[in-house]
Amino acid sequence: MFGRLLPQEGRYFELFNAHADQVVIAARHLQELMRDFENRDKYAKAIDEAEHAADRITQEAIRLLHTTFITPLDRDQIHGLVNTLDDICDLMQDTAESITLYDIKRITPETERLADIAVKCCERVKDVVNLIGKPEQSEALLKTCEEIDRLESDADRVMRSALSRLFREEQDAREIIKMKAIYELLEEITDRCMDLANLAEGIVLENS
Repeated sequence: MFGRLLPQEGRYFELFNAHADQVVIAARHLQELMRDFENRDKYAKAIDEAEHAADRITQEAIRLLHTTFITPLDRDQIHGLVNTLDDICDLMQDTAESITLYDIKRITPETERLADIAVKCCERVKDVVNLIGKPEQSEALLKTCEEIDRLESDADRVMRSALSRLFREEQDAREIIKMKAIYELLEEITDRCMDLANLAEGIVLENS
């Protein structure tokens, strides 16, 4: 009786897609921050706004979990998807904040390259999220997850190269510590995108 009184299904896929939109918005602002570094404060503010919007969507999804009797996916999967999307946004906000906190005066070509890869990863994440819950699109989803895997590997290579050059050429130990932290934050964005791809693959395999 109680179960029949609770809403069924909910609007989870709509929320997933809205969250993924904010992920892409934040990623593109981070990319612009690296390309137009003189105006970095403007882009950092825009990233904050996207992250706050993503937080509101996360809260709405969690509230929905408490009021929906039947969900379209396993509850742990819904938690995992929403929290991983939130982690991606948080990392982009952390990167922008760290640039200010560490008083970074200039960026490197590798920083720009990592931001470019992050945008591509986040755009693929949006594609994956849009395909979740569409069994007829399972093959397309899995192929997109493979693209995220390749991009994450590209980011690993760029970061290793960046760190190698940093340790060879930078004489100031403080600058080494600061730039190493920025490189690692940028690379971690792609790691979290890979986490989401793995979650999505698991959902597809469990429901195929």
